Amino acid sequence: MPVYHYPDTLGEACSILAAGEDAMVYGGGTAVQILLKQGVLFASDLVDIGAVPGLGEITRTKDGLRAGPLVTLRQMETSPLVRELAPLAAEVYGRVANPRVRNTASVGGNLAHGDYRLDPPTALMVLDARVELTSSRGKRAVPAREFFVDFQQTALEPGEIITAVEIPRQPEDSGAHFAKLSSLAVNDWPAASAAALVVPASRGRRQVRLGLGALAHVPVFTQFELAGDTPVDEAVATAKEVARPLIDPLPDVRGGNAYKTRLGLVAVEEAVRGSWKERDDERRIPFLGRRRRR
Repeated sequence: MPVYHYPDTLGEACSILAAGEDAMVYGGGTAVQILLKQGVLFASDLVDIGAVPGLGEITRTKDGLRAGPLVTLRQMETSPLVRELAPLAAEVYGRVANPRVRNTASVGGNLAHGDYRLDPPTALMVLDARVELTSSRGKRAVPAREFFVDFQQTALEPGEIITAVEIPRQPEDSGAHFAKLSSLAVNDWPAASAAALVVPASRGRRQVRLGLGALAHVPVFTQFELAGDTPVDEAVATAKEVARPLIDPLPDVRGGNAYKTRLGLVAVEEAVRGSWKERDDERRIPFLGRRRRR
């Protein structure tokens, strides 16, 4: 059985992690507890960071917002600040599993779990978010697009703790949409997911950012540009052409590679079509201001 530690400061937590041969951070615990009981996760020490001040807060920053690792997924879903500054993030966090899980699972734990089917990374990647990592050696920031390095492996190094997720303000003149397709149950892991963010680019063009989940051994990010007056059907066709070489799903009980590939292209189409239309709608009716995202 692992030894539990309850540090009061971040420095103490980092010291314990540095000293333990197989020490691991314990936050929300939704994944850790299950994996320990299944006998597929082994830890000499579990460092509970629940008493460390400041890790459960969402704060406004100069460029957007900062969410501590102990912020729950439900808080990200319902926070007025997140809905104001990064509505796509609020939408995607609100689509994870079910309310019981979202009320327990934490922002940091969700990312540290490193599963290729996670929903939040699709939004974090297109929003250009960064993951702050802290250890006894200091701090560093890793772009969300580079955080997932291999199958269930992240950029976290031994002794490091996720201490924040920093999300830039979602561009005002942008369109965003998230598509999630499940084959077994609506609250199950997705068979395919895609987040799209369409932002203005230079010379009247539009940049389309795509985050893909459950469609490769890690969450995938890509982006491309199109002329601003490109018809939505052409934008969708280009997105599918760009995304197709990146899609290589892992077969499981939710479907085989071919089935998930088809679902992935459907998710890409839904996400791009929704984000392209949303931005066009807002530009057609400027006197109404920005449409409230839910």
